[in-house]
Amino acid sequence: MKTKLKGRYVIGYDGCDHVILENAEIVYEKDTILYVGKNYPEEVDEVMDAGNAIISPGFIDLNALGDIDHDILHFEAGADRQKNLLWSENYIKSGHPELMTEEEEAFKSLYAYSQLILHGVTTAMPITSVFYKSWAETYDELAAAADHAAGLGLRIYLGPSFQSGMRVVQPDGKIKLHWDERAGEAGLRKAVEFVEKFDGAHEGMVRGMLAPERIESQTADQLKQIKYYSEKLNVPIKLHAAQGSFEFSTIWEAHHVTPIRYLYDLGFLGPRTGIPHAHFISGYSKAKYGQGDDLALLAETNTTVIHCPLIIGRHGEALESFAKYKRAGINIALGTDTFPPDMFQNVRTGSMLSRLAAGETEGSVYADFFRSATLDAAAFLGRNDLGRIAAGAKADIIAIDLDGFHMGVIDDPIRTMFVSGSGRDVKLSIINGKVVMKDQIIPDLDLTEIKYKGQQYFNKMRRGYMERDYQELPENELFKPSFKVVESVSATEAICENK
Repeated sequence: MKTKLKGRYVIGYDGCDHVILENAEIVYEKDTILYVGKNYPEEVDEVMDAGNAIISPGFIDLNALGDIDHDILHFEAGADRQKNLLWSENYIKSGHPELMTEEEEAFKSLYAYSQLILHGVTTAMPITSVFYKSWAETYDELAAAADHAAGLGLRIYLGPSFQSGMRVVQPDGKIKLHWDERAGEAGLRKAVEFVEKFDGAHEGMVRGMLAPERIESQTADQLKQIKYYSEKLNVPIKLHAAQGSFEFSTIWEAHHVTPIRYLYDLGFLGPRTGIPHAHFISGYSKAKYGQGDDLALLAETNTTVIHCPLIIGRHGEALESFAKYKRAGINIALGTDTFPPDMFQNVRTGSMLSRLAAGETEGSVYADFFRSATLDAAAFLGRNDLGRIAAGAKADIIAIDLDGFHMGVIDDPIRTMFVSGSGRDVKLSIINGKVVMKDQIIPDLDLTEIKYKGQQYFNKMRRGYMERDYQELPENELFKPSFKVVESVSATEAICENK
């Protein structure tokens, strides 16, 4: 069955870069694009007209939120409260039981993946939090995630997380790493088992990956084993590294090198290795020590940096800068890593932060970030059939509505959609030739019910922090409201304090 999709703008691909076609069309058959241009000469079975819209390759989100976001509880917590949100040493000693039921853990991926589709993500490599876990992700919850992705039609790269260490807070408030190397070894074995079973499942829509937790939570031997299995199984690795002062200091004190240099010396970096967030490197403004040229090491090994500008910006940090990394020859992909999983917000935020750090526009425009969310992400995955609209590519296509009054006047389509648009303006998503979302409706999915269950999950996750807090603070101190919560208010009777 041949389908023609028409629209005001088509973001095509000419073999080298994205190009803009006005009043154009795409023809695809089954899962593959056959034609991009104007006036397709042959008959088709179905015609869809997106109207006044931008038809774009779907976004590839390489650090996609795979659960219900905890960061809303973290990013406005002051320095005096951040430690309270970690695990206490006493909680570790209590056995740190699993907070959620198996059913709840299976549900979270359905919630997250439906959000990804609604926001125009067509290929995802998820990340979930371990703050509320017994230790890390389980094989069973990732098996459920694979089924949910397949049911929704999302193209996905999956593997259960694992770790040998966890940051914990001692009674005196000092943070240390608690080690359980057996748990890490068992987690890696389960991850390998998962990849062996699920890589290529659901007609190739589910692919495997290795997803070790952050660098300071892995032993050197574990990192070497991860690299070995990545090569043996031919799957990518995603390891969070160079993302914060605790990690940077921990690696430096143990090995007297930066985290990036440490991975380089272990032979861990390479074209199948992706590093979120990779901004805390040698020469970074907040790095008090650290020598060498980490950017050169990343470029030399063709390691991909997975940039998540919105979440690191919320925490007061940034790449210094996106443009500088690109000029150094580093492949940069994008990840959302927080809620909402909105690539539009990430492109806007990333562009602003990069311009601020670089002091110029060149190398930091929306088109540069759009490439990262499409072509550069596909390059990391080794997929020249993703991230582009061209004959022979997979039919992973989204349409962004331009009719909304909030979109304003239309200039260049890329600039217009990233200046004014959001994920809610994605009105059509086609993945592997199948319509998986239209007009913000996902077939056979009750979003009202999903939203309700998601709130229940979040409420339980929030309560779990109370059990782990090393100071056992009351709820209103642990999670300070934006303003005072009262039963009623009378301005004439209020006695105000100077603020």
